[in-house]
Amino acid sequence: MMAQVATSAVDTMKAGEAASIAGIQGKASVQQEVEAVMSAEQTLQTAIAIRDKVVAAYQEIARMAI
Repeated sequence: MMAQVATSAVDTMKAGEAASIAGIQGKASVQQEVEAVMSAEQTLQTAIAIRDKVVAAYQEIARMAI
């Protein structure tokens, strides 16, 4: 499940990058470019939030007495 989420996140980031390049080359509309970049940004922020939760959980486990 996590592998699928990670793969999906990477694909979204790549699509945002490709849309930006297409926009610079004049092959995509500004609206398409903005939508792809906003989707990639949201995906990145979600991945960062998940990472923060995992780090916090690890730190809590590390503080537990044995």
